[in-house]
Amino acid sequence: MIRPTPVGAPRSVDHSASHRSARRALAAIIAATVVALGIAACVATGPASHLPLGIPTFPSSSHNDALTGENGYVAVGESVSPFDEHLPTINKLDPELLDAVQAAAVDAEADGITMVVTSGWRSAAYQQALLDEATVTYGSLEEARKWVNTPELSTHISGSAVDIGYTDASYWLIQYGSDYGLCQTYSNETWHFELATEPGGECPAMKENAAG
Repeated sequence: MIRPTPVGAPRSVDHSASHRSARRALAAIIAATVVALGIAACVATGPASHLPLGIPTFPSSSHNDALTGENGYVAVGESVSPFDEHLPTINKLDPELLDAVQAAAVDAEADGITMVVTSGWRSAAYQQALLDEATVTYGSLEEARKWVNTPELSTHISGSAVDIGYTDASYWLIQYGSDYGLCQTYSNETWHFELATEPGGECPAMKENAAG
């Protein structure tokens, strides 16, 4: 079921054909740049460079019991609709956050941009699995914490955070998210959003990374 747009949320997005075309062209340029930077990062930094692009690796086999839909698991490279409310990763999000994301998704679709969720609510077990895998990938807990939070601190566990795809959708939300109260939380994660202001308000300053 599609939830209504929150009452009083500003609707300042210009949906004119010319503006949509210009924005789509800009999104395409941004996406191409991100891909190019990702390739360069792989050459420069080696195997660990895929994680900064935002999608956690598969947890190791020792954590297979956490890789279930009941834990909020979404496989790497896959996504779900913000309207898939039968899934725990969506239906366990904070209701106000979900309302805002769904309203933004409707408006983004009107601009020709499909918005998906690559990760929403997560169980503590799944969050720990991601942190353990990142620790192995990066070689230390300190480095892993820049990308994956602990179960005690993760806003995914409380249902207060959502990771948005695709690249054009996340950049659309960076530009217009505050219209819905949605803000990018970490400067190194263009996909991670939280309900951090009133609709039409000003987003707070971003943290450098998940470690703060």
